[in-house]
Amino acid sequence: MSRTVILAAAISLALAACSGKESTPVSDAQTPAAQQPADASTNPLLSASTLPFQAPPFDRIKDSDYLPAFNEGMKQHLADVRKIADNPEPATFDNTIEALERGGETLDRVSRVFFGLVQADTNEARQKIQEEVAPKLAEHQDEISLDPKLFARIKTIYDQRASLGLDPVQTRLVERDYQEFVRAGAQLNDADKASLRKLNVEETTLATKFHTRLVAATAAAAVVVDDKAKLAGLSEEEINTAAADAKARNLEGKFLLPLQNTTQQPVLASLTDRDQRAAVLKASETRAERGDANDTRETVQRLAQLRAQKAKLLGFENYAAYSLADQMAKTPAAALKLLTDTVPAATSKARGEITEMQKVIDAQKGGFQLAASDWDFYAEQVRKAQYDLDESQIKPYFEMDNVLQNGVFYAATQLYGITFKPRTDIPTYHPDMKVYEVFDKDGTSLALFYTDYFKRDSKSGGAWMDVFVEQNGLTGAKPVIYNVCNFTKPAAGQPALLSFDDVTTMFHEFGHALHGMFSNVKYPSIAGTSTSRDFVEFPSQFNEHWALDPKVFANYAKNYKTGEPMPQALVDKILKARTFNQGYATTEYLSAALLDLAWHTQPADAKLQDVAPFEAAALKKFKVDLAQVPPRYRTTYFDHIWGGGYSAGYYAYFWAEVLDHDSFEWFKEHGGLTPGNGQVFRDKILSRGNSVELADLYREFRGKDPSVEPLLVNRGLK
Repeated sequence: MSRTVILAAAISLALAACSGKESTPVSDAQTPAAQQPADASTNPLLSASTLPFQAPPFDRIKDSDYLPAFNEGMKQHLADVRKIADNPEPATFDNTIEALERGGETLDRVSRVFFGLVQADTNEARQKIQEEVAPKLAEHQDEISLDPKLFARIKTIYDQRASLGLDPVQTRLVERDYQEFVRAGAQLNDADKASLRKLNVEETTLATKFHTRLVAATAAAAVVVDDKAKLAGLSEEEINTAAADAKARNLEGKFLLPLQNTTQQPVLASLTDRDQRAAVLKASETRAERGDANDTRETVQRLAQLRAQKAKLLGFENYAAYSLADQMAKTPAAALKLLTDTVPAATSKARGEITEMQKVIDAQKGGFQLAASDWDFYAEQVRKAQYDLDESQIKPYFEMDNVLQNGVFYAATQLYGITFKPRTDIPTYHPDMKVYEVFDKDGTSLALFYTDYFKRDSKSGGAWMDVFVEQNGLTGAKPVIYNVCNFTKPAAGQPALLSFDDVTTMFHEFGHALHGMFSNVKYPSIAGTSTSRDFVEFPSQFNEHWALDPKVFANYAKNYKTGEPMPQALVDKILKARTFNQGYATTEYLSAALLDLAWHTQPADAKLQDVAPFEAAALKKFKVDLAQVPPRYRTTYFDHIWGGGYSAGYYAYFWAEVLDHDSFEWFKEHGGLTPGNGQVFRDKILSRGNSVELADLYREFRGKDPSVEPLLVNRGLK
């Protein structure tokens, strides 16, 4: 797809506003952005950065720069497109397809910087800019995608592609461009195009509103605890952090338990006070449905309805059918089958886990039935009993910087030969960030890599990877990549100790980063991670496997105080417990993925759905309505699907997991962690972007279609 279309995709994925008190020190929210001149001499976003790798000059960018840069960027982009569409010369690959790839440079630059920042470190000024610019960008995208003259040129090349002497990558790009313009409505009549424009603006506006409300709701729903005794079970470090978080909100003498974006919360595994656990889970589940300004229910109802209407306008039965047509799954039926085929094994294992935990409760004469808020607390006890494994035993061996340097980076060096050098001269948008220059195995500079790991109120929940600069074979631009997580920031002077889930998250997001770093594609819109959703999670989930590779694990799992490696007996316990609680983990994921598809398989004439009854009916229909296992995300805070680009696509993690476990079987068959295997994976998967049909790309690497068996075995479901 062309840069015009990839820009729309990037905006959709990045439409995640945050709220909170923290912001970058260069904010000048008092100056109305619209009044600032669109002058390259004063606005650093209007010209290419002179920093290494064209890294964003965050020390020079002010909030007042964004809106003028967006307006100028859209103006320049439309001029680029108009020149292509009005070209009197016959349409060729160079003057149309490649010209589209080269257009919109300023808009691409400001979009990547702004949406990256508004997701990771927002403030009130940035939220207002986002609310203003989001519908403008939707209109801008439609102005290009629905241009009949431009589409006529693309169609001419598409129709003649077999006779134009194009190479396979050029042919792929032509086909992607044509398909994306058709999917964007290029073949509609004028009346339907007008209707589509209205739907697109409304969808973008509502997605922005959803994000703004959700992150504000998540911050507001943090649980305030008055009595330290109610925090029994938490470590002294965790209690100190809770006190510091409360103090930061002027809640002197109290304790604050912030929420992460998932339903279950980490503190539920430790809190011994059952009422306090219930209060935390209730706060999590009701964060965005309290009838206040942050309630997302009406927004969700309308988003589902208008997406169905949009799909019908474009010739599809429902939004899921439209969304999945260009994914590996192709149809909702294929995605549903993968999920529902796994439901019986997952729920059966979950019920067995419930039985084991109820035995513990009964043995302790608890006098109650296990509830969802009890799960993590009693699961931890069962884990201790069955595997003699305590999370508090593990964390001292997973100090964050050590995991990064001697785990994540080390594995990449062993596999791919790349090395990392800290850069303290590159400005960042927050002081918690670090920057590394990445060098290829021949010593040449490959990429810049930023880390932003700690949770704060100004950051969206979850973890993600994105780019400030995309690899571009046309211009020679090298990638500038960042990873964002939400690890708990320790109190001053304390180490940042991770759970093993956090360790896995770090490896996961770096897998995405490798996908971007190793991209070696001429055309930027099909480079790097610009693939289908059900493929893009494959390299990241695959990279998780190296967290437990014996050689890698031994290199980073060391006590932060003594430097001693983790005792083999404790390592063995971790390995033995790998499939523990997988009934729960799989069922909570399946519930969320099936809920997503339920919302997005509604027909266009469906009425607005009352959220709670609709959700309950969907979970019952798919037989995942276990009271003790709520969905990983409930409808009202399901950030992935209402504005994060994964609408009708949350199944993609499971689809990609099939690929990742199957591909890891190839590594085991060929000797595991070796430079030779790493080179094959780099050459055949990580460097190719979307330059080949993705199913064919996988077959080229694996020699066959993927099998679901390794996934089921790894999850302990078979």
